[in-house]
Amino acid sequence: MAACGLFRSLSSNFSTVFPLLTRTAPLSPLRLASKPYFRRTLASSSRLSAALKFTDKHEWIRVEDDGIGTVGISNFAQEALGDVVYCGLPEVGTQLAQQDEFGALESVKAASELYSPLTGEVVEVNTLLADNPGLVNKSCYKDGWLMKMTIAKPAELDALMDEAAYERYIRSIED
Repeated sequence: MAACGLFRSLSSNFSTVFPLLTRTAPLSPLRLASKPYFRRTLASSSRLSAALKFTDKHEWIRVEDDGIGTVGISNFAQEALGDVVYCGLPEVGTQLAQQDEFGALESVKAASELYSPLTGEVVEVNTLLADNPGLVNKSCYKDGWLMKMTIAKPAELDALMDEAAYERYIRSIED
């Protein structure tokens, strides 16, 4: 019982400490820069990251040759979120528009909504996350992926950031 109260207390104060994860307000570099951060890198292999595209809400998508996109969260996001203890993911067949909320991640620190990087249909979810949500922390670009989706509007990919642009974006919100 005391642990539940502590969790509620931590999560209610979390939005003032980590506005990045609550996503209820636009990110402000000044609000995020209340303490110095270490430089972060995406910590992925160049072969894997060459095809990654990122959103400003810290989701990534990798489009395979078959036109299916694999979606996950960035290393920056999983570090900020902390140890993930629950993954709420959509059902297969769910239709999503770009930036639609499709689920949530809960950690020991807070909960964070997930937003679709593109328009399409969910064709698979990572069922391993039900029993092992920590895969998001251990391997956010490989085993910790969240869902796979069709790409209904390929032109939407052009609005997403490549790895270099995403790293510049992270630096801009940290400075």
